Amino acid sequence: MVELNLPSFEYRIKKTEGKIFIFDEIRKKYVTLTPEEWVRQHVVNYMIAHLHYPRALIRIEGGTRYNTLRKRTDIVVYTRSGDPWMVVECKAPEQKIGPDTLRQVSVYNATLRALYVAVTNGITTVCAGTTAAKVLSNFPPYD
Repeated sequence: MVELNLPSFEYRIKKTEGKIFIFDEIRKKYVTLTPEEWVRQHVVNYMIAHLHYPRALIRIEGGTRYNTLRKRTDIVVYTRSGDPWMVVECKAPEQKIGPDTLRQVSVYNATLRALYVAVTNGITTVCAGTTAAKVLSNFPPYD
């Protein structure tokens, strides 16, 4: 897999019937290792191990609704009171981060109303506050 601009970590990989899987510490199961999943697992590890986000308040592949459409969010971090705090959209490392990817996370957040939104491909990360519309240089510290 591609080296990312995120700290490396000790991940668990297994190969079964020609497919490669990575262990997801949040969902407590092996999931298919795709380029997007590689990024997602690095982001979650970075949030927990380096930024000290509470593991119990991180949800992966959660469902949400936008109008009548069902959507799946890559990562949602919640406040201690259970409100969405940050929505993160993960992309494959070769996918460019631009207006389309930012629009996608904004659509998810129209329903969730989190304080922060972020898009990352593991190489480039764009994070912004939704109340002040301020672009941040990194993921915000968890309060």
